[in-house]
Amino acid sequence: MNLAVWVERNARRWPERPAIAVGDAVHAGWSACATHVAGLAGGLRDQIGLQPGDRVAIVMRNRPEYLEALFSIWHAGLVAVPVNARLHRDEVAYILEQSAASVVIVDDDHEDLASLIDDIDTLCTCIVAPGPQWNELAGASGLPITHRRPSDAAWLFFTSGTTGRPKGATLTHRNLLMMSLSYLADIDSITSDDAVLLAAPISHGAGLYALPHVARGAVSVIPASGGVDGGEIADVLRRWSGVSFFAAPTMVKRLASDPAILDADLTGLKTIIYGGAPMYLADLTVALDVFGPRLAQIYGQGETPMTITALSKADHADGAHPRWAERMQSVGVARTDVEVQVVDEDGVALPPGEIGEIVVRGDVVMSGYWEQPGATADTIRDGWLHTGDVGSFDDDGFLTLRDRSKDLIISGGMNIYPREVEEALLRHDGVAAVSVVSRPDPEWGEAVVAFVVADDAEDAPTVEQLDQLCLDHIARYKRPKDYRFVETLPTNNYGKVLKRELRERLKHEP
Repeated sequence: MNLAVWVERNARRWPERPAIAVGDAVHAGWSACATHVAGLAGGLRDQIGLQPGDRVAIVMRNRPEYLEALFSIWHAGLVAVPVNARLHRDEVAYILEQSAASVVIVDDDHEDLASLIDDIDTLCTCIVAPGPQWNELAGASGLPITHRRPSDAAWLFFTSGTTGRPKGATLTHRNLLMMSLSYLADIDSITSDDAVLLAAPISHGAGLYALPHVARGAVSVIPASGGVDGGEIADVLRRWSGVSFFAAPTMVKRLASDPAILDADLTGLKTIIYGGAPMYLADLTVALDVFGPRLAQIYGQGETPMTITALSKADHADGAHPRWAERMQSVGVARTDVEVQVVDEDGVALPPGEIGEIVVRGDVVMSGYWEQPGATADTIRDGWLHTGDVGSFDDDGFLTLRDRSKDLIISGGMNIYPREVEEALLRHDGVAAVSVVSRPDPEWGEAVVAFVVADDAEDAPTVEQLDQLCLDHIARYKRPKDYRFVETLPTNNYGKVLKRELRERLKHEP
């Protein structure tokens, strides 16, 4: 089993149909795309000397070469390591080292990563796409698709961990196939006349949801800006039909008030899949008024890619249901290909209405964390993936999240774990203690707030110094939006900081 077979099949069936586009311009048809992918695969194997199972990282903004790189990696029997292009250089270096990547493929914004070759033993080359070496690889003799077992790794999905260090969820070819089939079963059918707009980062949800569209021969459309822009989306809807895209709730909210969208002909819009953070009912109601019954919500994790529960378009459209508002604040019902339970501390399934940890099992669940057997054993127990999230089912099978464990903050659709921000701030000699929490934010969903205890209150670090410390060590979007200098942090009898109390303080501020 090798996911790259989808590209080869599409080339035989629809050679001239568009495979990848940038805005309204076709980048490549399926025949040209397949030829390019096979050539790149041959170059990676024959010119660079990679062997099946070797890791190849991708660090670039959304662009057509991203998809070509992804499928050429699989075609060659290699393992893709897509990396968030907005991460700090040190964070990227950590992922390259942990994955033991042999090659990193970058765009011109990230070509300085070539200097990491001297620091990371496994890294042998940095390829800029497009560029001379990329073009040379693409011109290599086409390689037949390398056979892979369903259990072989395909994608290392690096997620931030509670220690501030990312862990690589190992997603196999079977995992990604089941995720794609689940999309077709629970979210939408797809035809070769449809399109997927890749406005959110391909390294995360957008890239995962590109896969079922590639499987069915739909065109992958990348906005020229590489991001979310109402005017561009309106243009895409004029050019392409059956358009679907994945977006964070904050993006959906922003688009619902964008003048370009309000004036646009939405006939070509098929589905907006949102997820990754809660969406306030008021915002959802506005979005439904603007977009109509085109919204679907998903709840998933990198460890079980985008597939635990779903709130379908039909659920969103069923406004006459007496518990519609309650359902809209849930994350929907279990997906077709998984079992989902809410369990107590002993792993015993709880009845509807009782709150416990959400666990899931099925062929979409990762095989484990890359080279971290201890973390894998802690997370997957007796075949069940323990999400760490807390929730409850209602009598109809709708799951509502009650809390996000591990204190995850989701700001603008991006995952931020407080520990990594805290570790950056604790680098300052003047910081004795720090605790990072979130507060609701009307634009970003959540904002990062740092409570700081200075070592010397008379000579406390400045906000500017702390900001610069974050910028030097973590991604810009992770730095706190607000700093609160306090004498002490609230703790329990064991000395653990009570973050809930800190969040309560923020909640009761005017």
